[in-house]
Amino acid sequence: MRIDKYLWCIRLYKTRSIATEAVKKGHITVNNQQAKPSREVYAMDKITVRKDQINYQLTVLDIPQNRVGAKLVDIYRKDETPPEAFEHLELLKLSKEHYRAKGTGRPTKKDRRDIEDYTEDLDYDDFE
Repeated sequence: MRIDKYLWCIRLYKTRSIATEAVKKGHITVNNQQAKPSREVYAMDKITVRKDQINYQLTVLDIPQNRVGAKLVDIYRKDETPPEAFEHLELLKLSKEHYRAKGTGRPTKKDRRDIEDYTEDLDYDDFE
């Protein structure tokens, strides 16, 4: 089975075209080699997928006939992604929310005043 179709069948990507684009961009390696979308995968192949800043490490256990349900995915692949990768993602999410929560919208008047006070304290002549 083609690698792009396999990744779609095991529900790693929502559509087959998205899976094909990921392979073309070089986010997928099979047995530590860059793959093309038409690359065939076989049982016991090691696949590394770079998605959402995580390197997923998968082992192909079997080849599905067509797209499988979410509960049956583990029959066809073994996820060997280290837990540290997911912890790193959580740290990235926390670091982005250090000031304002996501979705709070425009700065308030107080936020704007704080920004203006900060920029007034800077001497722009030092940057030239």
